[in-house]
Amino acid sequence: MDPSKQAFLIQQSLNKFVGATGEQLAPGAVPQQPVLAAGLAPSAHALTSLQGHHLNSMVAAIQKQAQQNVTFMQNSPGTVQGGSQLAPLDVAAITEKAHRLYQAGDYANAERHCLMIYQQDRTNVSVLLLLSSIHFQLKNLEKSKQFSTMAIQANSQCAEAYSNLGNVFKERGELAEALENYKYAVRLKPDFIDGYINLAAALVAGGDLDQAVAAYLSALNYNPELYCVRSDLGNLLKAMGRLEDAKICYLKAIETQPQFAVAWSNLGCVFNAQGEIWLAIHHFEKAVQLDPNFLDAYINLGNVLKEARIFDRTQYCRAVAAYLRALNLASNHAVVHGNLACVYYEQGLIDLAIDTYRRAIELQPNFPDAYCNLANALKEKGLVQEAENAYMTALGLCPTHADSQNNLANIKREQGKIEEATRLYLKALEIYPEFAAAHSNLASILQQQGKLQEAILHYKEAIRIAPTFADAYSNMGNTLKEMGDAANAMQCYTRAIQINPAFADAHSNLASIHKDSGNIPDAIQSYSTALKLKPDFPDAFCNLAHCLQIICDWTDYDNRMKRLVAIVDDQLSKKRLPSVHPHHSMLYPLTHQTRIAIAAKHAQLCTEKVAMLGHPPFHYPDRLSVRNGSTRLRVGYVSSDFGNHPTSHLMQSIPGMHDRSRVEVFCYALSANDGTNFRQKLMNEAEHFVDLSPISCNGKAADRINQDGIHILINMNGYTKGARNEIFALRPAPIQVMWLGYPGTSGAPFMDYIITDAVTSPLRLAYAYSEKLAYMPHTFFIGDHAQMLKHLTERVILRDKLAPAEKDNVAVVNATNLEPLLSKADVKAIE
Repeated sequence: MDPSKQAFLIQQSLNKFVGATGEQLAPGAVPQQPVLAAGLAPSAHALTSLQGHHLNSMVAAIQKQAQQNVTFMQNSPGTVQGGSQLAPLDVAAITEKAHRLYQAGDYANAERHCLMIYQQDRTNVSVLLLLSSIHFQLKNLEKSKQFSTMAIQANSQCAEAYSNLGNVFKERGELAEALENYKYAVRLKPDFIDGYINLAAALVAGGDLDQAVAAYLSALNYNPELYCVRSDLGNLLKAMGRLEDAKICYLKAIETQPQFAVAWSNLGCVFNAQGEIWLAIHHFEKAVQLDPNFLDAYINLGNVLKEARIFDRTQYCRAVAAYLRALNLASNHAVVHGNLACVYYEQGLIDLAIDTYRRAIELQPNFPDAYCNLANALKEKGLVQEAENAYMTALGLCPTHADSQNNLANIKREQGKIEEATRLYLKALEIYPEFAAAHSNLASILQQQGKLQEAILHYKEAIRIAPTFADAYSNMGNTLKEMGDAANAMQCYTRAIQINPAFADAHSNLASIHKDSGNIPDAIQSYSTALKLKPDFPDAFCNLAHCLQIICDWTDYDNRMKRLVAIVDDQLSKKRLPSVHPHHSMLYPLTHQTRIAIAAKHAQLCTEKVAMLGHPPFHYPDRLSVRNGSTRLRVGYVSSDFGNHPTSHLMQSIPGMHDRSRVEVFCYALSANDGTNFRQKLMNEAEHFVDLSPISCNGKAADRINQDGIHILINMNGYTKGARNEIFALRPAPIQVMWLGYPGTSGAPFMDYIITDAVTSPLRLAYAYSEKLAYMPHTFFIGDHAQMLKHLTERVILRDKLAPAEKDNVAVVNATNLEPLLSKADVKAIE
């Protein structure tokens, strides 16, 4: 019998990679996307052969080892002494029986049968190779090595022996020696398929992936029908980012053996990596259909179904079913428990998620991802301190766990510890520069700090890393909207919806753009879509209510108002920012206490935002002292409406009406020059006109005002569009006043007075204002008509019968009843 055909070799090929998740990524983590390479070129890489002096030294070492083995085997336990000589037929039968026992995993009896032959013939290569393999399986590496070297001594051209010897060296971590033996084996026997497979595995271990591809191709060149090897080559190409080449390998393996479940599952992994989620699902389902006990395929199926929930939330149930089937096959699989817990978390089953995460940790205590995800669930349940402890445990297990750094930063940020949060985000990005979620989170802090351009850069980086990161698109849209770039903001929201049509927040944000631009029908449609996707969405509901009020749609008004009031009361009781804007609160049946509470929460938000700047508010020991050497009272007007806006129409002459001997007037524009006469009029009337619109940072804007030594700073925006109340939260002036542009209370501790009158704000309602009431004699309201239309003060519109000398020409068109007019004026019909 040909010894090479009887050889039982230990093939140290790559483990079957079927795309099982392994340790589950925590929420927010974005896996690195592979880069597609050029097509596969089989002849591009030739195997490197050993140099002559290396071969000579290796063979000499093996011969020396073989001499030592004689003494070893004479004293080897289990050696059979004496007995009758076996006939050739008996040798073949015993050898065959030993092979079967080896294949069945009965290594002890396999060894006993081999030794029956070995005691009479220590040069039987087949037996020596089988003994080498038996001891390799039993982890007796030294014995395995000795039997391989004895086989080489018996037949120096035995390629299988060199390959087995290479397995021993590889298992010991002696990679260079393993490669020498594998390469020598395939040189002795160019069609030695198992030798090429073992060589490929060693080359992968050494990082020489191109040569490993060439080794697999050599094996397939001798036998193209080896579908397992074809699949392993696909795994290697997939790991190299050559997805299309990997796909070709898997398809070829399936063509060769349609029942090969592993190839179906691996092909599903490629489709998943390419974003073809439904094709991935189909292939994973085919894999488990072919092999109902295929654990990794169930895990893969569960994972991809979990991701598919962004398109169809019903996929959650199928994901749970896949994970439960996997747990039926391996009940103590910690990773599956962790993945299943993630699905429960996404379904809102927080308590069940927490229990399942804890089970995963019980099974695998050193499982940082599970601790990180457990922390997310604890935080969702309001157990913030426990969540923080879990994140810290994850970081204790793995200090470079970027997800825990990122998620812990989120907690610190919510606690107002902005510097610490920023440090943790930056640490996460230091660990993993391609961490899209950390870029997005850092951008949101920069946005709140008023560093809008820097925020945009980080959002763009997040999108570069993860082009389908819908949250980053939506958040960048919010920043662009704040910068006044409505067109690009709309593009961002639209792209977020294209990526994830079920993204309710993006629909709501898009609706806000429509609403601000006066496109109420489209706003109503987008808010309605958001509510269909997310019925419990307070912001969308309250904004939809406002849109319906704008167009006088009173359908189901009473029920709508009841729900709106309930939403606001619930949010205030939970100390959350109300979904009703302070300006809109005046339209609804809310109490005065509720309106001031709504304003106060928005004022608190301004204070929290400026706290992120690390810029403490200004303090004034003596609020009325002379500032910057000025002997005049310095008054500053702040508005985003210095232009063609009703506010300017009403007060454009006011800056010029102050007594310049006593008052020095400053106007601070929050918006760019619109080129209108209204803007120019204000610029002419004010002694100092400062355009703050290029200064996006509220801290720097407050510094600019403070440097002017303003005594009284007047907020003319309140909570209207374009307001920057964060500037006032930094108290750039000792006395800060509300006037004209906003007709309600600010609810802010940093606003001291509101200029009003006894009719608008009667003393009995003083409790509805956080500010002190500063009454004007008649009305707080003002008009500039006397200044704009002076000629009309000298003319009478109609001819008065009591004053016939005064007359004017007026045409009355389509009047149905002229009697009241005729009693007091002469009217001439137009012929």
